Amino acid sequence: MSYTWQSRGNFSDFVSIMRYESLGTYPEQRFAEPAALQMIEDFQAELSSLSYPQVTMAKYKLEMTTGDMQYAGASDYMYVTLFGTEEQSERTLMDNYGVDFQRGATGSYTVRTSFSLGKLLLVKVEKDQYLCLPENEWYFSKMVVTTPEGDVILYPCYRWIGRGEMVELRGGRAMKAFEEDHPLLIDHRKNELMLKKSLFEWKIMAEGLPHINCFNDVSELPAEIRFSDSRTADIKYVADHWMEDDFYGYQFLNGVNPGVIKRCSELPTNFPVTEEMVKPFLEEGSSLQKEMEKGNMFLYDQKKMDGIPPAAYNGEPLHLNQQPSEKNPIFLPSDPETDWLLAKMFIKNADCMDHESVHHLMRTHFLAEVFAVAALRSFPVIHPIYKLLFPHFRHTLHINTRARLSLLGPDGALSNSSLGFDGLMELMRRDLSEMTYSSLCLPENIAARGLESIPNFYYRDDGLKLWNIIKSFVKAVVEHYYPSDSEVHKDTELQDWISQVFTHGFLGNKAAGFPAAFHTVEEVVKFTTMVIFTTTVQHAAVNNGQYDYNSWAPNGTLLLRKPPPTTKGQSSMKTVLETLPNVGDTVEFAAVTWLLSDRYTDYIPLGTYPEERFDEPEPKQMIKEFQAELSYLSEAITSRNSHLELPYTYLDPAEIENSVSI
Repeated sequence: MSYTWQSRGNFSDFVSIMRYESLGTYPEQRFAEPAALQMIEDFQAELSSLSYPQVTMAKYKLEMTTGDMQYAGASDYMYVTLFGTEEQSERTLMDNYGVDFQRGATGSYTVRTSFSLGKLLLVKVEKDQYLCLPENEWYFSKMVVTTPEGDVILYPCYRWIGRGEMVELRGGRAMKAFEEDHPLLIDHRKNELMLKKSLFEWKIMAEGLPHINCFNDVSELPAEIRFSDSRTADIKYVADHWMEDDFYGYQFLNGVNPGVIKRCSELPTNFPVTEEMVKPFLEEGSSLQKEMEKGNMFLYDQKKMDGIPPAAYNGEPLHLNQQPSEKNPIFLPSDPETDWLLAKMFIKNADCMDHESVHHLMRTHFLAEVFAVAALRSFPVIHPIYKLLFPHFRHTLHINTRARLSLLGPDGALSNSSLGFDGLMELMRRDLSEMTYSSLCLPENIAARGLESIPNFYYRDDGLKLWNIIKSFVKAVVEHYYPSDSEVHKDTELQDWISQVFTHGFLGNKAAGFPAAFHTVEEVVKFTTMVIFTTTVQHAAVNNGQYDYNSWAPNGTLLLRKPPPTTKGQSSMKTVLETLPNVGDTVEFAAVTWLLSDRYTDYIPLGTYPEERFDEPEPKQMIKEFQAELSYLSEAITSRNSHLELPYTYLDPAEIENSVSI
């Protein structure tokens, strides 16, 4: 090998120009004798007969997955080092063209070594700062490594990683301590346990009670056991924004009770708002009447509460008055801050009671129970409608029986409300007497309330898509088993089911539009769609966000300890605090909302049927198509939510339980 050095420009570095000549090669013929030339040929033949091992680079393929929860992605540098029984790799930057480590993405990377590392033992992942960008934690789900030998090894992580932090991951099968046989893994296991024992120490809360962890605040918790940012974001958002009028109004669209407000074209007689009252809050030249004509005014009316005797607190009655008088003034945003705040709090107090008793318990839990008991009484298990509906009644009777004791019992959360047990029972009775069939069918419900075009109404947008997906699935199944209306007429079991629902659920109220019998296939499709929608989608809409919105008592509580103010300008922050529930009641309400919103271990999402009830290929294919449509919608909702300051997740099909089970 010969070398020539050459200077480049004004720099003091050099480039080596190499001309390669392999051993035994003599391009310059210096021997002329035949004997010498023969010796060279023999020499070259001997060299060519030798077999030398080829030196090649070993490649390890890495697939790194970022979690799909909100804020899971990161923009920092990620480095990986592989440790094997023979050697370890270089610390390698994971960097592809474009943006790496985006939320929900899996990136493929390569770590190159000069030879195989042997059996892989550990993977070290480090996160370092990229330029001057602010810190953002990264949720690292897993890594899959394919070795040069063809082994595919999973390295689970599923935790948040901060800047400057390093994690060492074990892969392969689970190992007990006595099975460890490599010194590196023995030390790793020992050090991990030592760290955890120093981190998770015991603390005695009180004698005679189980011991608790040593942390005094959730901010002290290690990342791997904290809620993800996406889980805590809604709760924090509510605590930070509950006093804002915009957020207050937003909750009537996308909070836990989105089925109440309606477009207002005429003011109720007991709500004497004047043009002078609202003029300061409207654009110049506009008026209350003009805004109503444009469809820009909306009304939240709890007229069904009028006249219901409220409960008493410490012997003092908690008045809920809807009749205008000098002692029941109309409050405005221009009033003193605490006056306006108290007015909004009393509206939310009424809304919480209406939501929990009427829209959550009665319109989802109790109706689901009616549908279920009627089906159990009317259908044999071989019946196609039973096969279709039963997965949507899973555990409903169990949860309802328990809820009647825990929520409506003498010490239940609903009994300890501003209306008390008797008041809430009367509220539910009044609502059932006014309930219509169309109010349970979302397309008709939205149209009746005049909310077809109001923007940013995610409950409506997601709910209507789900209604149509469910209806398409139900239509396919029902028409498969009922090819004509005559098939519906002669199905006595089907007729018995709808008759029992009509009698025991809607108390024979013909004026409300509920069917007492089925005459057409179309009627069966519509009612069955409503049943599945009510027991899945509608329940999720009014249930899943309870902890997010109502665990922060000032934003919404079942109990306020004082009557509403009767005179303007007399309140203070002290009045607000005295009106809110005490610490014990606040904790109880928050605990109830946590239990009602939590997801349990055997949660089954909408469209999932682990019990294979249909044997025919046609309904099996229909279920697959139903699941595919739900999956597409879930992806679309996730994409939309990624651009929202406050994501609306409650009607993501992946977050909807397949039945009323909590």
